[in-house]
Amino acid sequence: MSSEDLEKYETEMELQLYKEYRDVVGLFTHVVETERRFYLANSVDVKVRSDGGEVFFDVSMADAWVWDIYRPARFVKNVRVVTFKDVNIEELPKPDIKLPDSGDFS
Repeated sequence: MSSEDLEKYETEMELQLYKEYRDVVGLFTHVVETERRFYLANSVDVKVRSDGGEVFFDVSMADAWVWDIYRPARFVKNVRVVTFKDVNIEELPKPDIKLPDSGDFS
């Protein structure tokens, strides 16, 4: 496979991954970004730890989706990431449920 073919393949895979992300993002409550991966998750726990003076983050996630074009299955039950780099966690906004004004639900 030439480098041009590889680049085209990776571009197509990224586009497919973006489309999948767009379809599933509403199922999750948090976005988690580490130096290596991007995750969607419904439960996130971060512990700041130190070992010999170095500080690191121990991030546990449950009910997660992993942004990775090389993973055949992106939905995972539990994920644990240990990193010395920054971790960004954001809560996703949930759209408000609007009921009909008339009270007629049919």
